Amino acid sequence: MRSLEFVLLCLCLSSVACGTGPGTDTPAESAAPVAPAAKAHGSLLQVMRAIDFPNSNTIFDTQTKDPAVAPEKSDSGDSSATSRFSGLYGGWEGVENSALALAESANLLLIPGRLCSNGKPVPVDQEDFRKYTQGLADAGLAAYKAAQSKNQDAMVEVSGTVADACAMCHEVYRDRGPAGSPERCTAAPSAPAPAQ
Repeated sequence: MRSLEFVLLCLCLSSVACGTGPGTDTPAESAAPVAPAAKAHGSLLQVMRAIDFPNSNTIFDTQTKDPAVAPEKSDSGDSSATSRFSGLYGGWEGVENSALALAESANLLLIPGRLCSNGKPVPVDQEDFRKYTQGLADAGLAAYKAAQSKNQDAMVEVSGTVADACAMCHEVYRDRGPAGSPERCTAAPSAPAPAQ
């Protein structure tokens, strides 16, 4: 019996010595999690082509194609990753995911240090640009809500909201000169005030 008591005493002492006894926190438990600093990895054009373009087109596609209807199988024998995984997370769930991707991408557009395709910094310091990115987030969340309803008429309506959110920013920052033009990613000069 004494040896059992001795073993239990040793275990208790070692727990206290190691700081793992009741009421003690390990450094990992007591420290608040630290999020990594946001860092831009791609250009604005790359983010748009990788995230916003395909996901907004998924939203727009619901105007004419019911996401609940499974796509027809292809006999092409294509075994590429794109083909193999194209049916995963499809249907209304895929539309919901696309809507959330649009909303989340607004955060990515505001990461300092991201460059436009012409080498200029993304104008995150401009109030109107921040307003437009918030419009994109709001449109994405509206599309998410519409997709959750699984109602194509709601998707037709919200497609206009998404298109308008994109157009607001594009008209000011993208549609100025050809691709790579130095005018892009620069706010248009304000119109002079009318003479009185």
